[in-house]
Amino acid sequence: MNQPIHGEQINRVLLKPRFRLELDQNQEAVLDKFKDNLAGEDCKFCSKISGNHIFLDVPEIEEHFWFPQLQVEVIKDENDKTIIKGILGPKPKIWTFFMFLHFVVAAAFIVFFVIFYVKWSLEKDYQLAKYMLIGLPILWIVFYAFGQLGKKKGYKQMVELDDFMMKTLEKK
Repeated sequence: MNQPIHGEQINRVLLKPRFRLELDQNQEAVLDKFKDNLAGEDCKFCSKISGNHIFLDVPEIEEHFWFPQLQVEVIKDENDKTIIKGILGPKPKIWTFFMFLHFVVAAAFIVFFVIFYVKWSLEKDYQLAKYMLIGLPILWIVFYAFGQLGKKKGYKQMVELDDFMMKTLEKK
């Protein structure tokens, strides 16, 4: 995971790297290229095309908890050019669960902060709230570290998905 995908340094930090490409081809031609390459016998990726959205998944045999999915949106530009927007990240159900855990930690932090402040103002015992205010940010950092580990585990597959897309677009 030494090289960020598409060369952007921010993609090293983000758990779901994003990119944007501009092509001198029209939208239909780009979508047809994807359909043709995905229908080929040598294509190992599972895919779903819905309108101008393309979802590429790794083969089921290579799946693990944090396996990546490439979501591509093909947008028609006013100059008969095409803009490709993409996100590489875990499947939406895994990402939603992961974000739910972050939300629970954030909500618990706010609740314990209010408890801490009220008990501190009333000069009551606030030790539990204080420990939770210390522990919850640590838990959030652990969640982030697990996300980075998952991204690192799926990095090779992310590169394969990106290479397939770039080969389809004839950029490599």
